[in-house]
Amino acid sequence: MLAIVRRYEAAGFRAWPAAAVHYDGTWVVRLTAGHPAKRLNSVNPLDPGDIQHIAERIGRASRRFDAYGRPLTFRISPLSGPDLSSHLDKEGWSIFDESLVMRLPLADAQLDPAMDQIPLKDISRFIGASLKVSGSDVALRPGLSEIIGAIQPEAGLFALEEGSEPLATLICVHDGDLAGLFEVATDKSVRNQGHGRNLILSALKWARLRGAREAWLQVEASNAPALALYRSLGFEEVYRYHYRRPPGA
Repeated sequence: MLAIVRRYEAAGFRAWPAAAVHYDGTWVVRLTAGHPAKRLNSVNPLDPGDIQHIAERIGRASRRFDAYGRPLTFRISPLSGPDLSSHLDKEGWSIFDESLVMRLPLADAQLDPAMDQIPLKDISRFIGASLKVSGSDVALRPGLSEIIGAIQPEAGLFALEEGSEPLATLICVHDGDLAGLFEVATDKSVRNQGHGRNLILSALKWARLRGAREAWLQVEASNAPALALYRSLGFEEVYRYHYRRPPGA
């Protein structure tokens, strides 16, 4: 199981790269000044047995986060292990924002009827559409542009539009036999009309034609509509992770 988790964690780091990455043993410290997303600003422990000098290492990580103006945040996956979690429990760290990692073998996906769609080449146009449909602050534009520009695997930028109005957007990162879905969003005015489903199927069809054999994604456990959509498409849970912060953070 841990080998499977490591595979998805590594794919996630490649698909959604942080601006700065530091290693403290097998703890990966990811920080991004231009974007506040937790997965881009978190400590990611990758070995359950790496539990030496926890308090000292937390102190070092805290100083790095302070330098970036970010709250110290740990992202706890099955790779973190019970000993670290016990230490954080004793110190009174909060637990929040649980997410699921889900997978779908593309051989099982009904992609043939999906619309053939060519990803956008205009990053600026895509970012504008993505910020609009997700309702995000336009101040995130430079940071999101930097992240997308730093993605090393092949990234397909997909947007479903009606005239000049974007309806749904997503990023599909083709990484070997994996196709990761990121930033999936539908404009709130046209939700529950199938736009997100259609765009996901088009993106996965594109990735499968390039050799991907399995789709995967991350979704917050509290996002019931998204979970219902992904499960209806055949996605199944692989593992979960959550975030932790110290008291007062």
